[in-house]
Amino acid sequence: MGFPGTWVTPSKSVAYRVIPKCACSTIGQILYYSDHGEYFDGDIHDAKTGMLKWNQEHARDAITDTVTNPDTLTFTCVRNPYSRILSSFFDKICGIQRNGNRYRGNLVPRLAKQYGINIEGDFDQIQSFRRFLLFARDTIKFRRPMEPDIHWSAMAGHASTLVVNGGHYDAIVTVENFKDDMKSVMSRISTKHTLDIDTMPRFNESEGHGPKRAHPVADYFDDLSMHLMHEIYARDFATFNYDWTDPSRSEPVGEIDLDKVQAMLGD
Repeated sequence: MGFPGTWVTPSKSVAYRVIPKCACSTIGQILYYSDHGEYFDGDIHDAKTGMLKWNQEHARDAITDTVTNPDTLTFTCVRNPYSRILSSFFDKICGIQRNGNRYRGNLVPRLAKQYGINIEGDFDQIQSFRRFLLFARDTIKFRRPMEPDIHWSAMAGHASTLVVNGGHYDAIVTVENFKDDMKSVMSRISTKHTLDIDTMPRFNESEGHGPKRAHPVADYFDDLSMHLMHEIYARDFATFNYDWTDPSRSEPVGEIDLDKVQAMLGD
């Protein structure tokens, strides 16, 4: 299987396992700048050069060597499952993508027909999101009416591919403490160019794709929604130390234990 979703800088200074909806655009730009002294002009996911990516056949040997080198720092970034699934809904379901089309073509009409999701005009965000959550549960638990999408499939599933194929995480960044965590990561690697994370631009490629969230995160989750979240993402909550009983509590409930994470992802 190798190391899908893994990016490595051309200098091989660091390896990063991408997890969708977890600041991957910003992290990609930070790593790109650290090697090139400038940001990539556009969405870093579109970059064909300047970053080694597993989906590039020619880059796979270099990525494998870097990830399996114990002297290279390997990290990923995670996010509270409650805010992550909300971000997926507003970006991928409600939003128009950068190609000018709806995400995955006929997905939204299909959801309107099968789950009664309405995203037109001044729609009821809470009602439509809860119906989307039921759809996400069906894709992840039952693989119907389609295979789960990478943007709402579990973070542990993404992160575990690196571990089960011989990699090891030296750091885990959280979206909730992003600046401090990324500063810590960058301080541990040798870079060609130094970047001030406090003053760098924002790279939120999904921002503006869809309507703004109208309510606090917790308002979208009633008792049933919370139980659906636990059914879908129990492993994420446990592995990365987030509290599934309180959607309003965004940060991990304590330090992320890397040894524990490594063991749980490799199980």
